[in-house]
This record gives sequence, C-alpha cells and structure tokens, in this order.
Amino acid sequence: MNLNTKLYNNKLTIGSWITIGNPVIVEIMATAGFEWLTIDMEHSAITLDIAQTLIITIQSKNIKALVRVGENNELLIKQVMDAGADGIIVPMVCSKLDAEKAVNAVKYPMKGKRGVGLARAQKYGIGFEEYKEWLNTESVIIAQIEHKKGVDNLNEITAVDGIDGIIIGPYDLSGSLSIPGEFEAQEFKDNINQVETYCLKNNVPLGIHIIKPDHNECIEKIMRGYTFIAFSLDFYFLGDKVRNEMEFIKKNIKQ
Repeated sequence: MNLNTKLYNNKLTIGSWITIGNPVIVEIMATAGFEWLTIDMEHSAITLDIAQTLIITIQSKNIKALVRVGENNELLIKQVMDAGADGIIVPMVCSKLDAEKAVNAVKYPMKGKRGVGLARAQKYGIGFEEYKEWLNTESVIIAQIEHKKGVDNLNEITAVDGIDGIIIGPYDLSGSLSIPGEFEAQEFKDNINQVETYCLKNNVPLGIHIIKPDHNECIEKIMRGYTFIAFSLDFYFLGDKVRNEMEFIKKNIKQ
C-alpha cells in the first residue's frame, strides 16, 4: 500500500525529519524502518541541489521522500516536485486559499496549475505520461497547521480536493498564541484538542511532528488517533543519545 493510499484509508504511517544535508544521514535513518522521510527546506541550510540528492538517496532505500518546502510558493513546490519528491508538506496553511495554492502548485491542469517541465521526476523526458498518472494517484500533499487561523479554518482547508492530510506544527502553533514552546499551557492544549476533535470526527488523517525522540509520546499520540506521525528528527536522535550516554558515564565513573 503506497503512502497516498494509506493516508486515504487513514492507516498509521510513521516517518521522520531530515535537516542535515548529507546522504549518509539518510542512509543511517533508513535503517530504522521509517516509511517516509521529510527533507526540511524551511528550517535548515538544505538547498535545492542538496534536496535532490537526498530525495534520490531516500528513494533508493524504498522509502518515500517528502519535502517540507520553505513557504507556500509555486516555484519552490514545482522545483522539488520536478526533482522527484513523492510529496510535500506545506508550512503555515491558514485558509482555504492557502490549501488551494499548494494543490495548484503540485498538480498539472486540470487539477492544478503547475507548469510542465521535463526533469528527474519525468525521467528526463521519457516518462512524462507515466508521471502524469502517478501525480494524480500517488503524490502527497500535507497541510501544516501551525497557526491559530489554520485551526479555526480547518474545515475549509481539509475540504480542498488534493489535500491528503494535516500535520500539526507545535512550536509555531504555540508561537501564534504568543506562548512559544509552552506546550502545557491550557490555550495550546485547547487548540490541539480542537484539531484532534475535528479530524477524528471527520476521518481526516491527523498528523503531528513529535520533536523529542520519545517513544512514549509517539505511542500516546497513536493511541489518541494520530495516523501521520513525524517522529523526531536527525539531530535530536544524534544529540539526545550522545548527551544521555555521556551524562550516565560521568555520573557513574569514579575519578
């Protein structure tokens, strides 16, 4: 079952996040069993040429390659899709218009307004017809809900044809409430509950980016009904492990 079909059927799928622009990071992360990896082009130094290399590496491991673009920009979206991405995560989707803009940038006419070019995605010209079919049946578009406006307009956003699911961006959502990073604040929890209630009631694939590599939080979100989970990211998996192990050693050795 491909990722698009899993989303359509609201089946659990777990991926992670790539912020370090080196193919070796992908090769290491790929050993964990993720179904997809998202290349972050919003909060990293990853450029388009690096992103294409990472897409190639991810797909070589039989994992879906998503890209979180830097903004809801038709040129950026077109470029990463032409580079061969399996789909995109679009930040700061706050309205129906934002959602339509993202879909238009991914899909060719008549379903969208994307300009046609021949690049890696279209097998450099020899796979255009195949790509057109794939684009309509397997490409993935995820709207990132990370502002109070997005929470309030969730019904309009998810009703847009071509939006395959949503993913909560907890840091920016809390920032839009003027309480950045205060995840225990009641106002933040109320907004999360609003998103959860709507998605679960309306069978909308519900996603979230779990920042810290805590399997307990991941399991808790699955039990709450989340089906599209970005489990932590490359530098946290690396950093937390090395810090925890060194802290344990320093506390337990005698000098």
